[in-house]
Amino acid sequence: MHEARFFEKLEDNKVKCHLCAHECTIDPGKRGICAVRENRDGTLYSIVYGRLISGNPDPIEKKPLFHFLPGTRSYSIATVGCNMQCQHCQNADISQYPGYNNGNIAGTNLTPAQVVAKAVASGSASIAYTYTEPTIFAEFARDTAGLAREKGLRNVFVSNGFMTEASATAMAAVLDGDNIDLKSFSDSFYRKVCKARLQPVLDTITRMKKLGVWVEVTTLLIPGLNDSDEELRDIAQFLNATGPEIPWHVTAFYPTYKMLDRPPTPLATLRRAREIGLAAGLRYVYTGNIPGDPGENTFCPGCDRLLIERSGFTIRQNRIVDGACPECGARIDGVWQ
Repeated sequence: MHEARFFEKLEDNKVKCHLCAHECTIDPGKRGICAVRENRDGTLYSIVYGRLISGNPDPIEKKPLFHFLPGTRSYSIATVGCNMQCQHCQNADISQYPGYNNGNIAGTNLTPAQVVAKAVASGSASIAYTYTEPTIFAEFARDTAGLAREKGLRNVFVSNGFMTEASATAMAAVLDGDNIDLKSFSDSFYRKVCKARLQPVLDTITRMKKLGVWVEVTTLLIPGLNDSDEELRDIAQFLNATGPEIPWHVTAFYPTYKMLDRPPTPLATLRRAREIGLAAGLRYVYTGNIPGDPGENTFCPGCDRLLIERSGFTIRQNRIVDGACPECGARIDGVWQ
């Protein structure tokens, strides 16, 4: 139990949570949509503070973050719970755990200091708040991130971006990178498939970039739902207007959870999306979930030479020198050291 941030007290012991864009009004004894923030006698508590369901060193490329300390490991932590209910969630066993287990909270209790110590011992260069939506355990993430920085570690979110201005601003102060899912450019998709809304996600992408956090964006392409040329152009144009240096990961869908009626994404769709992104002016567009595809590689936006060769989460070669192309000297956007 840990008293939450980002809430206000209302009449009759109700509270209004301002952590994510749902901004739930929560009655006494009840929880928000995320199922991990509970109103106890008019005070909101995080009931997953330090209650970790997972902790593993991962390649940073798995997040995916391709322009953030490539080839390093990121100690990755999560709690149960999520503020979305995506029909195609790949981690539904933990994101929706409380709902399927009578509200119970699974996990092992750890302090921020213990997490940082594990990250250091694993040889990781950063801590990633990931697997489920890290916004829902923001208090623990923020405390951990502060200690991590003192030890020379970086901090990254892997997030759905469904935050408020207050929570995004607070987290940006301790984050170095953020891969944000932009699941669609359709509000109806967000409402139907994810039980959320589009605009707060767009706002978070813009806000994090303005606040100096390195941002990469991922879109999982689901056949027949969000993979039309028109929608892909809309996403690419939005990202280009926000910052053409934002890497865009267009990744393959595989049937899972409650979305078993859709086929896997064809490779041709990913390559078409990559072409649309590059044509819109984005400097870096990557295909994902297809190990070995050339679209995983980083090419110089100046001379088009191969700079980073990847296969899945493995770096085969990295030719970037001091953040620049060794051939033409063009600066390559990212966090390289």
